[in-house]
Amino acid sequence: MTWTAPEIVRPRQLVVGEERSLLQDRLDYQRATLLWRCRGLTAAQLVIRSVEPSSMSLLGLVRHMTDVERAWFRRRAARQEVVYQHSTEQNQDGEFDDVDTADPVRDFALYRGEIELCDAAVAPLSLDYSFVHPRTGREIGLRWVYLHMIEEYARHNGHADLLRERIDGVTGE
Repeated sequence: MTWTAPEIVRPRQLVVGEERSLLQDRLDYQRATLLWRCRGLTAAQLVIRSVEPSSMSLLGLVRHMTDVERAWFRRRAARQEVVYQHSTEQNQDGEFDDVDTADPVRDFALYRGEIELCDAAVAPLSLDYSFVHPRTGREIGLRWVYLHMIEEYARHNGHADLLRERIDGVTGE
């Protein structure tokens, strides 16, 4: 039997609530949307590239967002010393470049696990909490990180929409 990306039900969106709940809800919805775009596709379909010279694929996006989640929530905000899952100093685009030999079952599990670890890492922190970005030296607030991550997902979910339509013609909200 051929593995396919699991079905996913996107959560119902909050429209009333306190700020932290609304930000978390919007982020969770964007996270689910990325997986929703992948649902039902085989490993071979998940690695189909967009258009040359781009190396972007749906599996690449899942792998990329695993590292982006880790970078912003765990490495920077929570100051945990963890290495990236897919990119290295030698190949900073490994999340996209190395999908042909990647294991999508493993990568989907890493992604879901990373989300849980990221949420747990920042749960005790106030939205007013801030840290100094290691490269730029700028002070960045956790509230901004949430907004940035929602923006990052929204941009990449647009890419995922186009990739999915190219793969099998599926479109939708």
